[in-house]
Amino acid sequence: MKNTTNKLILSAIILVAALTGMSCKSKKNAVKSIDQVTGSTEITVPFSTKEYQSDKDNFRTSSSGKSPDEVTAKKIALQNAKSEMASMIQTTIKKVTDQYTNQRTVGTTTDFSNKFEELSREVTNQQLVDIKTIGEKITLNPDGSYTFWVAIEANKQAIFDGISKSVSNNKKIEQDYDKKKFEEIFNQEMDKVAKERGN
Repeated sequence: MKNTTNKLILSAIILVAALTGMSCKSKKNAVKSIDQVTGSTEITVPFSTKEYQSDKDNFRTSSSGKSPDEVTAKKIALQNAKSEMASMIQTTIKKVTDQYTNQRTVGTTTDFSNKFEELSREVTNQQLVDIKTIGEKITLNPDGSYTFWVAIEANKQAIFDGISKSVSNNKKIEQDYDKKKFEEIFNQEMDKVAKERGN
């Protein structure tokens, strides 16, 4: 009797193990990767990690350029990155200016905003001449062309100092400009950028 019970228990264990194995096998076959389903391949973009993203102290961006010529690929990548950087800085300065004019009493709000944005564009263009390259990578493509990746950085303080210096040379803007208040809002906006990117 004992022998029969032991055989039954052993048979039940073997049956459960076999069914579990079949279940796992069918699940493995059922779960397919995106690559298998679409035939596409996941690509890792250079300079997309945290240390290449904007934080509270620096504007950062990266871009690429493709050309049959290595030097041209680099020029295109740098031009694309600078264009993206200029847009990022201008967007931030616009937000700061809007907040500043809402919190302060300025002569003509629209006039101040327009003049200030024009001035900040000039400063941004000057600063982009002295941007810092923080990463470069080049790949040779199957068709013989080159893809160049570049990551660049512009220091927040240098941008702010450039704006303040230009404001001091413009009497119309200077009378409505509170450097300390503007810097405070600018820093708050950069903190938001850092939080959005997890820095």
